[in-house]
Amino acid sequence: MKYAFENLEVWKKSRIFVKEIYGVTKLYPQEEKFGLTNQLRRASVSISSNIAEGSTRLSNRDKSRFYEVAYGSLIEVLNQLILSYDLEFLSNDNLTRLRTQIEELSRMLLALHKSASLPYTHKP
Repeated sequence: MKYAFENLEVWKKSRIFVKEIYGVTKLYPQEEKFGLTNQLRRASVSISSNIAEGSTRLSNRDKSRFYEVAYGSLIEVLNQLILSYDLEFLSNDNLTRLRTQIEELSRMLLALHKSASLPYTHKP
């Protein structure tokens, strides 16, 4: 049996992104194992996890909220990658490559969120 989230392109790309994050963090200093390495890995996993969980929600409001959390985790990863670059744990080439993936995931998540959002109704 295949679940709905497994058909979402954004979920598939978020899985690839997790593998990229795990790959670059293997090169981080050992003393960062419980610092940035752990934070980056957890936040990147959170992206795909929240997409999956959101897809199971019955209300559009609930779906939308999980997609917001996934987007927040994506931005958290971007911040941590910038810090990693500042601390010289990450090369400019890797930051640029990962940032391109983040921009693509960001657009896809925002579209997913928009498709799940309830239309605004003004009540006087």
